[in-house]
Amino acid sequence: MTKKSNKFISPGAWFSLFYPSDWNEFEDGEGSFLFYNPDSWTGNFRVSAFKAEAKLPNAMVYGKQSVTQELKDNSSASLVNVGSLECAYYKQMFQEEGTYYTTHFWVTGIDNIAFECSFTVPRGGETKEAEDIITSLAVRQDGVKYPAELIPIRLSEIYQVNEGYDWAASTVKKLLKKDFQGVEEDLPKLQQAMDSGGFSQSQRDAWVSFGITICTILYNEVDGVEWRTLIDGNREIPVLQYRETDTIIDPMQLVWSRVKAGKHCDAAEEYENIMQKIGR
Repeated sequence: MTKKSNKFISPGAWFSLFYPSDWNEFEDGEGSFLFYNPDSWTGNFRVSAFKAEAKLPNAMVYGKQSVTQELKDNSSASLVNVGSLECAYYKQMFQEEGTYYTTHFWVTGIDNIAFECSFTVPRGGETKEAEDIITSLAVRQDGVKYPAELIPIRLSEIYQVNEGYDWAASTVKKLLKKDFQGVEEDLPKLQQAMDSGGFSQSQRDAWVSFGITICTILYNEVDGVEWRTLIDGNREIPVLQYRETDTIIDPMQLVWSRVKAGKHCDAAEEYENIMQKIGR
């Protein structure tokens, strides 16, 4: 892509693509990923992927067969090239609240993955942004060890962060009958909850949530700290990155790794250690 872009790697690391850096990922139906520019809307881009198990017969031509099947079943579809990909392309027009829109569809495939992509724009709108994204589609092969990558935080990890923080905040309020704002002054309250004795060493989710909450407080307090998604083998987790030093903070290691090893975790101490790492 010619303009600055962000990388997206799908949950499960089936495939990757690049989308414009001024776009975001938004909630869509299960198995479908939606991207658009929330500040200057030019269209909604959706992509869904369907995978044939690599060990099955003819699996590696499943993507191309999906294009052939779409052309056979859909009389309005025609064969087009988008970058190096052959696609079955068609479009549909509709009206909503007095405005006319066009949804462009592309069915394409690479090896054992078929993709269904669509781009909804005002009638007459350009499709280049969508075609650039489609051109960037790449399949990640099973059994291949890819280098660890940091990408903009995905919705799946945003949900993990929100759920972890909400659980910890509500737990503090319930145990201590005190408010919790997610700021540095709340660290002693969080510590009281952690030391309450109400959580066993085996309650991984609870301890990870406490780690997420420490990171959320840091995110709220320090400029330049960003949530990211780390893709490293089977690990697909939310982490914090301080962009000025590229320091990475893993919420799981902050608390759960220490508890699992039978050690005590001091929330304020961990917070201060991170501040020193990033030079604050």
